Amino acid sequence: MKRAILIHPDPRLKKVCAPVADISDELRALADDMLETMYDAPGIGLAAPQIGVLDRLIVLDCVKEEGAAARPLVMFNPRVVAASDETNVYEEGCLSIPEQYAEVTRPKVVDVEWIDRDGKLQSETFDGLWATCVQHEIDHLDGKLFIDYLKPLKRQMITRKMQKLKRERARV
Repeated sequence: MKRAILIHPDPRLKKVCAPVADISDELRALADDMLETMYDAPGIGLAAPQIGVLDRLIVLDCVKEEGAAARPLVMFNPRVVAASDETNVYEEGCLSIPEQYAEVTRPKVVDVEWIDRDGKLQSETFDGLWATCVQHEIDHLDGKLFIDYLKPLKRQMITRKMQKLKRERARV
């Protein structure tokens, strides 16, 4: 089931999420809803707080090549356990901050551990776009948005645009 995506500024997007104690059928269904919402948006990642759920759960799929098989990942309690000194700059966007993009510098390679939908501990090394995306989504779980990496003036400008967008959508 597709869920509504919260738009910044919303206080739920700034909250630190609680760890998931155990993987229930309800949480697996939530993960499925999040994947459906993310693909429909369309996006390459989505964190639970973006749909108003304050649990440490993210989904992502950075496969963009035409005809390539999708690679949906569901991560409960994801955490970066190691990061490279080398960095990458990507123009990031966010489903909670529609049509706004800015360059963000992050570690190029990260090692991430998480619990999968079967309750098993997983770990993987991510590089490039995958590394940027997983870091962006984990930031959401800590109440951090990509605009928090920007200079105050640019951040305020984007926030004002989002406030205007929310007012316009409320009128419809």
